[in-house]
Amino acid sequence: MLDLFPHRIVCLTEETTEWLYLLGEEARIVGISGYTVRPRRARDEKPKVSAFLNAKIDKILALKPDCVFGFSDLQADIAALLIRAGVQVTVFNQRSVDEIFAMLYQVAAMVGQAEQGLKRLQKMRAQLDTIQNTAATFKRRPKVYFEEWDDPHISGIRWVSELIGIAGGDDCFPELAQMPMGKDRIIASGQTIVDRAPDIIIGSLCGKKFRPEKAAAREGWQNVPAVRNHQIFEIKSADILQPGPAALTDGVAQLHQIVKQWEAIYA
Repeated sequence: MLDLFPHRIVCLTEETTEWLYLLGEEARIVGISGYTVRPRRARDEKPKVSAFLNAKIDKILALKPDCVFGFSDLQADIAALLIRAGVQVTVFNQRSVDEIFAMLYQVAAMVGQAEQGLKRLQKMRAQLDTIQNTAATFKRRPKVYFEEWDDPHISGIRWVSELIGIAGGDDCFPELAQMPMGKDRIIASGQTIVDRAPDIIIGSLCGKKFRPEKAAAREGWQNVPAVRNHQIFEIKSADILQPGPAALTDGVAQLHQIVKQWEAIYA
């Protein structure tokens, strides 16, 4: 029988690591990102070979991977170095909910788990449909400002904006969500956020904790509905800013819970 699937995979970001573990294919993983926290045991079991914008190329090559999985144009330089060294590299660039589903199916197929992967993805899609159907019954949809960084202010990326919609809210900056790069989602003035009067503020910062009390204390924000009504929350970046299983399950569930609680009080 032909052996068609990679046996030694390096995952440069967390979402492919989490997905391979969910598929029961973690034995194929020989290296992971140092930012990996899902699943927790991956950090104990797998060597860390990369950050996000840089990687230990020599260490990766020493692992003799059959394939390296990366994410986005931001890892293009890492990919180029590995390709020049003769390594097969697959870089995904998923930015929307549909693109996340497509990426997960492709990874499942690449390790011989297309059928199992499809079943899991169908279950995830059904859960999203259930959330969306519940949200359709809300009497009022809150305006949600999602903060991906605080200085400068950066609003949420496309899949986050879409998940806010599924959860029952409306993104305050839908036009910025279409921009794939964080630098293009910078909001130069906090007054612009104030003017859009979000009912809910959700922070999720990579590398540091979002503190609702600090957001509430920002100058000129006292009359923002979210501040006035104490509707400021944190969702950990690993649960929502990772374009993989986490965002489609735990991330959207947390968004929905926040919106549902708001709707019960303020609708």
